[in-house]
Amino acid sequence: MKAHPNKHIHAAIEYAISKGWHFVGGGSSSHCFGRIRCGIPAHREHMMSIWSTPRNPENHAAQIVRRVEPCSPDKP
Repeated sequence: MKAHPNKHIHAAIEYAISKGWHFVGGGSSSHCFGRIRCGIPAHREHMMSIWSTPRNPENHAAQIVRRVEPCSPDKP
């Protein structure tokens, strides 16, 4: 995975990966850094776009963590 230029977003992506999510780089938009997708096969619709230059990087990082939390494969 290439490093996101913002340290908060990069840490949130690393957190998602540690919880079993997958990072897919690139995107159809020039502003899209990539996407994260849930690692649970039954959760195919659980994903989120990661923006290269969000207006507020700290809020975007918090959104990533909030999206990952309820859908971690290690939860019962």
